[in-house]
Amino acid sequence: MPDDPRRRAVALRYRDELESAPRVLAKGGGPVADRIIALAKEHGIPLHEDRDLVTLLGALDIDAEVPPLLYHALAEILAQLYRANAQAGKRK
Repeated sequence: MPDDPRRRAVALRYRDELESAPRVLAKGGGPVADRIIALAKEHGIPLHEDRDLVTLLGALDIDAEVPPLLYHALAEILAQLYRANAQAGKRK
């Protein structure tokens, strides 16, 4: 639903060789969220929808490290995305 002001997105970055934790790369609602999502799709970056997690991550400042309290939730999402990617690779 384009331009829905309730639509929110948060983009994370994690470079294990340079950073000790994932960081908030971008965040926003409505058209900004749509742009974040479009860019992720354009670049083949996996997407995951979790409104509660987006609310928590959206409260962080840009370039802020994700707090350890949220690591478990992020780890579950990453594991799910890795499994989905592995399954997609088997179907090709």
